[in-house]
Amino acid sequence: MLNLALVIVLSYLVGSIPTSIIVGKLVKGIDIRNYGSGNPGGTNVIRVIGLGWGIFVILFDAFKGFFAVNFIARWFYSDALILNLTTLQIIAGCFAVIGHVWTIFAGFKGGKGVSTSAGMLLGIAPLDLLIALVIFAIIVVLTRYVSLGSIVAAISFPFIIFFSEKVLKFKHNDFLTLLVFGSIIALLIVFRHKSNIKRLISGNENKLSFGKRL
Repeated sequence: MLNLALVIVLSYLVGSIPTSIIVGKLVKGIDIRNYGSGNPGGTNVIRVIGLGWGIFVILFDAFKGFFAVNFIARWFYSDALILNLTTLQIIAGCFAVIGHVWTIFAGFKGGKGVSTSAGMLLGIAPLDLLIALVIFAIIVVLTRYVSLGSIVAAISFPFIIFFSEKVLKFKHNDFLTLLVFGSIIALLIVFRHKSNIKRLISGNENKLSFGKRL
């Protein structure tokens, strides 16, 4: 049980690293939460600081989820645990996402969890992630709404897992656990986008642009 507790705590702390806030402070001397959409995430960094730094934030946030799954979970996995490795990886990834969303380093107010979820899934279900990313890209290209792309991709993900397992015959390790936790993460991402959903409905949502920057 000690190993499981260490996985949970370390994954949460890694996920809690507030990348966009750190970048905002170091690059521009600002709190990114006071600019643009106010969300401490890569998309807002793109709007406020620039494309390069925004991509860096997105990739680093994704790495947090990947690191929890492929390093922390593996380091502390033991045959003495009643959980198999895949389940432990899923738990580690989920707590990295929780850390990103409710970071201890920024008053428990973090980002939406999309990039960290993607990094988690890259380590566990790369084919399913690729399909979800294609859906995300199509929606963003057609609408320029990153939030809408994230919401649609999140909602699609449990169905993608089921489709790839049952139709494409791509066998997942611990399919049912992945389906359950994938559904929970999808619901969390949609919940974190509730303000975006309201703006989308009212027609006031911010579109992705590279225009005005500090």
